[in-house]
Amino acid sequence: MKLLLTSGGVTNDSIRAALVDLLGKPVEESTALCVPTAQWGHPMCGPESLRRFVTDGSPPTMTGLGWRSVGFLELTALPTISTDRWVPWVREADVLLVDGGEATYLAHWLRESGVADLLPELADTVWVGVSAGSMALTPRIGDLFVEWRPEEGDRTLGLVDFSLFPHVGLFPGNTLEVAEQWAAELGNPAYALDEQSAVLVDGDRVEVVSEGEWRHFA
Repeated sequence: MKLLLTSGGVTNDSIRAALVDLLGKPVEESTALCVPTAQWGHPMCGPESLRRFVTDGSPPTMTGLGWRSVGFLELTALPTISTDRWVPWVREADVLLVDGGEATYLAHWLRESGVADLLPELADTVWVGVSAGSMALTPRIGDLFVEWRPEEGDRTLGLVDFSLFPHVGLFPGNTLEVAEQWAAELGNPAYALDEQSAVLVDGDRVEVVSEGEWRHFA
């Protein structure tokens, strides 16, 4: 699977060019499935914020980028329907657009739904995450970001070997100084990203794509 792990979505020309590079074709020729599930686990999210993801904003950053088609995949529903129905939907999509919210909640439902087991088989599929939609693929998110079930810890899927600190400069508490303290407690490498930055992962290729502010913590 090819990954474009962002803090705020496809927010500038550099991130969009990286997305097209991973897709291997224009956005307008690509099909997308959008995953809003992480929102249900976060106390700051709800029906209105989910609608904003579905309808996208101006300028668009995810669902409104001009895809050939856009569908929606709710992970919490998948255990109630046959895999014969939903597995082809996932396999046939060029890109999964995975929204933010609560990363441990998202990781839980990726496992429970069976999608996590399918991800290693999706060699040509691009995963574009926003905030928790990126963080869920890391080894852990740090106690700072756990909102769902703190007693269960901060472990996530571990598809990559680094963690992510999103929204640098967007919220008062999301500073590089706080990110440095957060990273020191993890025991693995990490990146702090603002809304104009992303980490691209394609096989052994790992690089930061940015028109803003970011930092790597080894």
